[in-house]
Amino acid sequence: MWELVKAGGWLMTPIVVCSILALVIIIERSHTLQFSKIVPSRLREQLITRLRENGDIGRTQLMNVKEKTALGDILATGLLYRQYGLESMTMHMQNRASVQVHQLEKNINMLGTIGAIAPLLGLLGTVLGIISSFLAITDGAMQDPTMLAAGVSQALITTAAGMIVAIPALVAYRYFQRRIIDINAQFETQAGLMIQELYDYQLLDNANAAAPANSTTTIDERAPDRLNIDKTNVATI
Repeated sequence: MWELVKAGGWLMTPIVVCSILALVIIIERSHTLQFSKIVPSRLREQLITRLRENGDIGRTQLMNVKEKTALGDILATGLLYRQYGLESMTMHMQNRASVQVHQLEKNINMLGTIGAIAPLLGLLGTVLGIISSFLAITDGAMQDPTMLAAGVSQALITTAAGMIVAIPALVAYRYFQRRIIDINAQFETQAGLMIQELYDYQLLDNANAAAPANSTTTIDERAPDRLNIDKTNVATI
């Protein structure tokens, strides 16, 4: 193996570095982007059940839920702000979802970059190997084939190494991108279902919504008095 790396020339060094980085990122993201760790099953049902039984969830308990999983962060944030109304609750949940998705995308772009530049490094090695082969021909390599073989082997080895690094990197990049899209869809689904269940079980705080209704009623009750005053003035005239 080391002989192949040496035969590939100095361009094998960045290709090997890219392969190590890609391997580390693939292992780390495979461990991190697991549905069981990001979107635990029945978390929403457990929160709604606790709300129905106790009427509320303590701030300390919600903070513990926030720190454990990404979905817990989003749902617990919504419950922390539900007393301020649906609009505030939804806005804070969307903000936390954006933060979580950004964290899930960590190093994914680096993996795509490796998948893009590794073939270019291999192509560059191919060009340099062919150039060295032609230079060897001009120096009399037809009499010494080993001089010609060195450039050809460099060209073939760097090309193969670049593709060996790029193919799994691009496959993993596309796979992780799709996984993040699926996780984001789960975030939206679970948040929407929680809001719907808060409405269904009448767990959403409607204190802010009640104030405008009372104000409207007061204005409507005063309206007939104003009409009576106008009618009296008309009668007097």
